Amino acid sequence: MRTRLIALFFLALPFSLPLAAQQQKPPTPPPQAEEDSTFKLDVDLVNILFSVRSKQGRLIPDLTKDDFTVLEEGKAEPIKYFARETNLPLTLGLLVDVSGSQANLIDIEKRAASAFFGNVLKEKDEAFLISFGTDTELLQDFTNSPKLLRAGLDGLRVQGGISGGLINPGPIPTKPRGTVMFEAVYLAANEKMRSEVGRKAIVLITDGQDQGSRTRIGQAIEAAQKADSIIYSIQYIDRHFYGFGGGGDGDLKRMSEETGGRLFRVDGKHTLEEIFREIQEEMRSQYAISYSPTNAAKDGTFRKIEIHTKDKELRVQARKGYYAVTASR
Repeated sequence: MRTRLIALFFLALPFSLPLAAQQQKPPTPPPQAEEDSTFKLDVDLVNILFSVRSKQGRLIPDLTKDDFTVLEEGKAEPIKYFARETNLPLTLGLLVDVSGSQANLIDIEKRAASAFFGNVLKEKDEAFLISFGTDTELLQDFTNSPKLLRAGLDGLRVQGGISGGLINPGPIPTKPRGTVMFEAVYLAANEKMRSEVGRKAIVLITDGQDQGSRTRIGQAIEAAQKADSIIYSIQYIDRHFYGFGGGGDGDLKRMSEETGGRLFRVDGKHTLEEIFREIQEEMRSQYAISYSPTNAAKDGTFRKIEIHTKDKELRVQARKGYYAVTASR
């Protein structure tokens, strides 16, 4: 069990982790914000991490609290805390598809991800690494060590999926398990991120095909939203494997957009290394807004959130809403 007392975010929920035993994290001092330099823990705050871009796609990192309006279910909410996120500790989860369709890409992913970890992780940041194919595997639990993360990346191995036929063939056919993408996202969000406090991002590298997950996409998205985790999806398709078809970006786009992230595609114009640099730049140019909702009922419903800027030419990239659930103290 690890607790970071960062005032902009919820107190973590205790839970049992089947993937791996968690390591202890030392507490970190609260960040500075524009609204108030004295922070107190408030589990009833709604916290939103987001980015702002120009029409041309350029990140806008220098806005102030007065530039924003927050709406919940169409009604304006007073902003309680505001901060630029550059210096807040980051918890990062990298999820790598190791199904058969990705076999030729794994070495490239290892090198690019190793450089990404080395560049993005600062003193108080931590990351973990999960691979997924026919099953999920935690290759490295929370750590601040690029060396340990590189060792975890060296453990990436292709999991030979089932390309045809059925699991347990018989009178009741079972969907084959080939790439359990939704399960990996759900586990990362629910069993790793949910107990964390601070900036949280899941980076997902895959061709976008889910085959055989027992978890539905809606459950994966809900878990990420309840964990306050952004999903950055990187669609990486091996054209030698698929030819001109294959893969799919619809599910990746939905998971990213509903959690406040983005979908990236590796192609002839954008390498994996370049995409990692874009994600790194975006995470250093984010804002955090916290507010106490006027509707304080903890009824489990989904509340729609909108963030608007005074400058109508700017575009806000934020999660679509949150679930009004009771947080454990």
